[in-house]
Amino acid sequence: MERSSSALYTDHYELTMVESALKSGVAERRSVFEVFARRLPEGRAYGVVAGIDRLVDAIERFRFDDDTVDHLLASGVVGGDRMADWLRNYRFGGDVTGYAEGELFFPYSPVLTVVGSFAECVVLETVLLSVLNHDCAVASAAARVADAAGGRLLVEGGSRRTDPESAVAAARASHVGGFDTTSNLEAGRRHGIPTGGTTAHAFVLAHSSESEAFSLQRETLGAGSTYLVDTFDVMEGIRRAVDVVGHDIGAVRIDSGELLADSRAARRLLDELGAVDCRIVVSSDLDEFLIAELEMEQAPIDAYLVGTSLVTGSGHPTASMVYKLVSVADDDCPGPLRAVGKHSPGKRTIGGHKSVHRTYDAAGRYLAEVLSVLPVEVPENSMCPQVPLLRGGEVVADLTDVGEARARCAARRERLLDEDRTPWPVTTPAVPTIWEGVEEPLFAAVVNSNGGANR
Repeated sequence: MERSSSALYTDHYELTMVESALKSGVAERRSVFEVFARRLPEGRAYGVVAGIDRLVDAIERFRFDDDTVDHLLASGVVGGDRMADWLRNYRFGGDVTGYAEGELFFPYSPVLTVVGSFAECVVLETVLLSVLNHDCAVASAAARVADAAGGRLLVEGGSRRTDPESAVAAARASHVGGFDTTSNLEAGRRHGIPTGGTTAHAFVLAHSSESEAFSLQRETLGAGSTYLVDTFDVMEGIRRAVDVVGHDIGAVRIDSGELLADSRAARRLLDELGAVDCRIVVSSDLDEFLIAELEMEQAPIDAYLVGTSLVTGSGHPTASMVYKLVSVADDDCPGPLRAVGKHSPGKRTIGGHKSVHRTYDAAGRYLAEVLSVLPVEVPENSMCPQVPLLRGGEVVADLTDVGEARARCAARRERLLDEDRTPWPVTTPAVPTIWEGVEEPLFAAVVNSNGGANR
């Protein structure tokens, strides 16, 4: 099946810029654009990169067919044969380098670097930011939940709280961030993510009694499945479930009420009834803050199902990524590029094509992220978070293994201090940025809820 074009996932002004650039002579000048976030959300110690597979796919599908060009001409978005020919012939032929999926990012991290002609790069702004701002926000929230959950099983269940395609992307980003399974079957098909689910309250209510519903679930899904016990009364639901299913019942799920008190009471009752191996799964508007509190209270919970908060970035639905021109040629001749940057208050950008590496100590903990626009000596105790994605318009990265990205995210978070892997980190960001050979941007001091300030 032919894949649809991504070319109109674009803002109007990107095409009017190209048309003007064709007239001014700037269109074909070699340029460098970078994607970065000027700051992390307040109280966040790090962000997580996700969506690299989607943005590479979007670049490959960025084509203007005849019908699309005719629409743009007829609607007055663009005009003239020269622009129409440029659109019909568009193929991205430049280079893209980015942080590996699952990598952490911090303020001003060059998460993506796009090199090519001004025109071919500038039209990619909206689609690239759309992908990265959504997927990085979800992956960042997922990693914070994973940090808080202490190794418990994590289930993503937010599909009904977002657009269908966003739900698939959110399921993948959540898996990168540390979630184990998803309820979303399309994400399972596309990305090989484990899926799971049993029954909802509607199933219980559709039968003549809770016991009948449990009995039919056992016949269909087996004793080892998860039984929803809070439709009427949690404790009575548990008694009926164990009575009908037996001591080998796999798990019970509590989707309402006071989760700390109910989980403790549920554990006591399950043990009294002989269902000592039955696991307890909880849901109901969970986020990293509530999960951390439950873990601190040593709630006897085996798995968390998180939905709404997760797929909306836990209060920060965007990663605040921006796409900025940082270098451009002054003419069409080969030669060095001119560094360019904004001086707008609160929106300053640093001109020049950035190189990046991260240093770490003998224990493997991150010391700093080092950014430079000049050649710098990279010490042995360091690593580079960037990888080549496209060269000459051709994909050179293998982006199929979401498990590898998930493992990378877990490994990178191990390089942070434990006190920064909580919903209330000691320092934000957890890793400072060091600028070499350039004046660093001015940061507004941000104090977190524990009184700690940015460093």
